[in-house]
Amino acid sequence: VRWRRGYSSAGAAEYLHRSIVPTMHYQKSLPRLPVPKLEDTIRRYLNAQKPLLNDDQFRKTEELAHHFQKGIGRELHEQLVAQDNQNKHTSYITGPWFDMYLKAREPVVLNFNAFMSFNLDPKPEYNDQLIRATNMTVSAIRFMKTFRAGYLEPEVFHLNPEKSDTRIFKKIIRFVPSSLSWFGAYMVNAYPLDMSQYFRLFNSTRLPKLNRDELYTDEKAKHLLVLRNGNFYVFDVIDRDGNMLKPSEIQAHLKYILSENSPAPAFPLGYLSSENRDTWALLRKNLLDNGNEEALQKVDSAVFCLSLDDCTIKDFVHLSHTMLHGDGANRWYDKSFNLIITKDGTAGVNFEHSWGDGVAVLRFQNEVFKDSTEAPAISPESQPASVDSSRAVQKLDFKLNDALKAGITKAKQKFDASVEALSLNLIQFHGGGKDLLKQKKVSPDAVAQLAFQMAFLRQYNQTVATYESCSTAAFKHGRTETIRPASVHTKKCSEAFVRELSKHSTEELQKLIVECSKYHGRLTKEAAMGQGFDRHLFGLRNLALSKGIALPHFYQDPAYARLNHNIISTSTLVSPAVQLGGFGPVVSDGFGVGYQVHNDWVGCNVSSYPTRNGKEFLQCIHKSLEDIFHVLKGKKIGS
Repeated sequence: VRWRRGYSSAGAAEYLHRSIVPTMHYQKSLPRLPVPKLEDTIRRYLNAQKPLLNDDQFRKTEELAHHFQKGIGRELHEQLVAQDNQNKHTSYITGPWFDMYLKAREPVVLNFNAFMSFNLDPKPEYNDQLIRATNMTVSAIRFMKTFRAGYLEPEVFHLNPEKSDTRIFKKIIRFVPSSLSWFGAYMVNAYPLDMSQYFRLFNSTRLPKLNRDELYTDEKAKHLLVLRNGNFYVFDVIDRDGNMLKPSEIQAHLKYILSENSPAPAFPLGYLSSENRDTWALLRKNLLDNGNEEALQKVDSAVFCLSLDDCTIKDFVHLSHTMLHGDGANRWYDKSFNLIITKDGTAGVNFEHSWGDGVAVLRFQNEVFKDSTEAPAISPESQPASVDSSRAVQKLDFKLNDALKAGITKAKQKFDASVEALSLNLIQFHGGGKDLLKQKKVSPDAVAQLAFQMAFLRQYNQTVATYESCSTAAFKHGRTETIRPASVHTKKCSEAFVRELSKHSTEELQKLIVECSKYHGRLTKEAAMGQGFDRHLFGLRNLALSKGIALPHFYQDPAYARLNHNIISTSTLVSPAVQLGGFGPVVSDGFGVGYQVHNDWVGCNVSSYPTRNGKEFLQCIHKSLEDIFHVLKGKKIGS
């Protein structure tokens, strides 16, 4: 019933929900990210190198690794541990990881920004651009207000939800002091997750600066940034008392923007945010010196960026291109996120990656989807408020000199060339999914990763460096750790399937799959517990460089460089709100693989540049999944 959610000044409709446990209740007592033992890191590193090297290469790499472990590596490790003990408020990876992102000079678009697209609203008449933009904007503001008021349910991973995800447990735990609350949750097998990234979702942007960018947040700003046809508009969505504008007024302002028929600007500013970061930093300085300070301040401090696109989505490939990069003019890639809504009401989020990881963005999308579909602020019958939108909405005008015009033109040329080179391809495999794999007691994620290894071997006849990201949000200021899915087990299994099928019985092939699954399960568990090797080695290397120590020989090993040249870069997510996600390849000769293992099907979204054939890779993945499922069902391949 609509009236019960009345928009009074303190109205329930200002918030998504009111959590019994305050949002940040567990933050203080989260465990710290462990610095692994050096010998464990070296052992894990060598395990990851083994499938990528021949015996001679491996012997050399092993020798360098053991030499490092006994000498300079040990010294650096001890310094890292000492430094970590002095900084108990954070994690050893936080500083270096921010630096890694913010010092990178490549454009953020295609190289770092990722996308996740929403499912359609189950009620078709709500997938109208104006209705969906209004409802999602209202839900996003509700999320922001709920989070800032401390009413957002804390993010908790429940291993035993019947015990921990209950009212009674929440009522007890809220009275346990923050410094101890984590232990209370741990007792009932619940793992609270770090929420330190969430504040950067709103009013935030990445500012281009020479050598190292800066993250900027201004929580006092009350306006929304709306992009349409390359034009920039702002209007307030929060009033003086901190209350949200009435949904009917937000609807009126968005309707005004959608019907405002200004031509596309000859020099769309959005392209600048797709430039090389140093180039963009110099152009930004020029913009500021040319009288655009106030307009840029509005862009940077806006609650978020809503991009209203005029295109209609044709298929999943078109959807991926639209959400991953779009036309370059109707995006501000530096904002913490762009909420993109197309002509036909298809919605997605493109997010900048330095401030946070998929976990925070996914929680935001889940809440916004649930709220905007289950408790939409307006309906197809709703009339926009009769307000004077031409006064409330401000169109930003930018003063451009010749250097800026030339800069925008060049940025557009570079953007168009990058996008032109990018291929995106998708498959849906309907021969099985999570249900069957769990029944056969193998890990769904392990099977997907095994299929990628098998596919690459079939297509290119080799095993290459592979990256799967794993969240370490179970720790204070945790970010991600790398799972290394290419192992001696996946190599052996892939070779059996691709090269020596006739030599193996179905039982033997099943055994090989189970081996892979067990090993992958162990790697995943280690990574989630902060016991991978990548971040630790990264931290040690970073420390050596910051102390001006000559880079140890271990890091100069071509095998180290090769392992960190991730040809297959993968990331997975499954959520009721998200249809698909994706990102660009992380190296020019690589694949970017976004995948989801559903109950009875597997979805896979692959990005690539001209040196690799993504379409063929997907065909090989499909064939691999077919073969694996066939064998798990006890059938002979080809029967």
